[in-house]
Amino acid sequence: MNAYLACVLVLAAGTYAFRLAGPVLHGRIELPARVQELLTVGATVLLVALLATGALTEGHGFAGWARPIGVLAGGVLAWRKAPFAVVVVGAAATTALLRLAGVA
Repeated sequence: MNAYLACVLVLAAGTYAFRLAGPVLHGRIELPARVQELLTVGATVLLVALLATGALTEGHGFAGWARPIGVLAGGVLAWRKAPFAVVVVGAAATTALLRLAGVA
């Protein structure tokens, strides 16, 4: 068996086990309120870190100012409860207009 195929199968089995654990363990394990709070904060931190790396970097360097400003515009639209399509188009349009204006 190819080593890559073995890795993919192991990762697929692990992913399936994680997805299966929720419904199987629901109601059997009760987490303390502090653990639930920490898990919520941890998930938020991971999402913010993903957003920051995606918005601020390209390759091994800074992505320029147009992209983070576009992400900020999308965030403001999402915060104002705009529809998802408006958020995406608004962020993309902001980035495109800034690049068209010469902002790197």
